[in-house]
Amino acid sequence: MGTQVKRIALSGYYGFGNSGDEAVLQSILFALQAEGERQGVRIEPVVLSIRPEETSRMYGVSAVHRMRFSDVMKALRECDGLISGGGSLLQDATGLKTIPYYLAVLKLAQFYRKPTFIYAQGIGPVHRPMFYPFIRNVFNKCRYISVRDEESSTLLGKMGIDRKQVEVVPDPVMGLPMKEGALRSRHTKPVVGISVRFWNRDRSELDGLAKSLRKIAERRSVTLRFLPFHLPDDTDASRYVMERIGSMSEGSDMDIIENAVHPQDMLAEVSACDLLIGMRLHSLIYAASQEVPLIGISYDPKIDQFLNRLGMKAATATTGFDSLAVAEEALKGLDHREGWMASTKDAIVRLKRQAQKPAEQIVSFVNSAK
Repeated sequence: MGTQVKRIALSGYYGFGNSGDEAVLQSILFALQAEGERQGVRIEPVVLSIRPEETSRMYGVSAVHRMRFSDVMKALRECDGLISGGGSLLQDATGLKTIPYYLAVLKLAQFYRKPTFIYAQGIGPVHRPMFYPFIRNVFNKCRYISVRDEESSTLLGKMGIDRKQVEVVPDPVMGLPMKEGALRSRHTKPVVGISVRFWNRDRSELDGLAKSLRKIAERRSVTLRFLPFHLPDDTDASRYVMERIGSMSEGSDMDIIENAVHPQDMLAEVSACDLLIGMRLHSLIYAASQEVPLIGISYDPKIDQFLNRLGMKAATATTGFDSLAVAEEALKGLDHREGWMASTKDAIVRLKRQAQKPAEQIVSFVNSAK
């Protein structure tokens, strides 16, 4: 008798060139594969992606176009369950269509009587209470709900969802492994990784960061390495900061990594840093998972929520950017890496272990279903 095969559809912000969301997908795929092997079932994923051919080529899985209704319907009819997540899918900060889209995919799977699962999502912000009853209706029909922080759980409780049914777990990217055979790069001077994005209209946060980085390069011989997580926007934001820095102090230099498209390639770039300064959430998660000292710049509560789980606080925020605080924190991180690692090691180990929980629950459920 052969190994049982279960087909699971995955809905998320996939195929858009956002390294963080691609890392979420890669992490979920790895976790499902590992749990399938452990529980004696073969998991066959089918990903709903905006660029299905690219997703299929990059991860070696089946994929369909997330906006072609007939393809989505077919994928859901043929699957044994649907995973929604992770990432920040249910939020209305980026527009009014985001929440309805992800709820519609979940609702369609439920219409076909397929079990639905929420995988380590960050819920919110949801500024419009009109969405509350729709989220409540769909989530109450899910077989398993996990969120990536207590704040998300609290928000679901506010919507009327029983918090006893909600498991708080780390972001799945905490469990993303390095590529087999990958080695940490060696370098002659410290490498400071920088992940930035556009946020303030007046670019004051990027102007402030440029001042911080100039101060660091004046005090230490460093390589400032810009790591764009969302292409092409973050590349433009990185080059904006580089232009504001201008000429470098003697002994320091800067560069930009533009070809790290695969999540594990970007993970390797982060692991090669001696310190990471990040706005993007997943740049901070990458750094933590690789035990690279990190400095968070807060533009969204999700940054603060993740840092809290490490016992840390953001060095500054995009509003009222404190250039001196970032520079001083960076210099401290470069000088006292061992102290940072000692203070965060237990939390990192715990988060990595807990990141596997949703896959364990979901594979167990679909494996036992008749």
